[in-house]
Amino acid sequence: MRGFLIRTAISALGLWIASKLVSGLHFDSGGTLLVAALLLGVVNAVVRPLLVILTFPLTLLTLGAFLLVVNAAMLGLVAAMLDGMRIDGFWSAVFAGIIVGLTSWVASGWIGPHGRVEVFAVRREMELH
Repeated sequence: MRGFLIRTAISALGLWIASKLVSGLHFDSGGTLLVAALLLGVVNAVVRPLLVILTFPLTLLTLGAFLLVVNAAMLGLVAAMLDGMRIDGFWSAVFAGIIVGLTSWVASGWIGPHGRVEVFAVRREMELH
């Protein structure tokens, strides 16, 4: 549960950054942004895997670029479910999806599978010749 909440906070951060950088993404309030992050987590866990499987031939044909459209569709689905979230067009959804995805990817490097911050230490032995 803790991991889900941390990932929801990361998604909220990504959505907030996207709303500042993409002019076509709007939230009426901070509460709406948090609910959107929560819904995006649920949609990405339930709907996105099915859509990825169904569109696999097209994704393969476009060398993975179609996944940008899938991510935009997930944001569009969340916007359709929430009254306080608006996306002005397809390209706004694509760019917002890229920003949210990059934010999640970068943050996931520090968050383990159980929702804990993980630090890796590497020790190097010096060779003497």
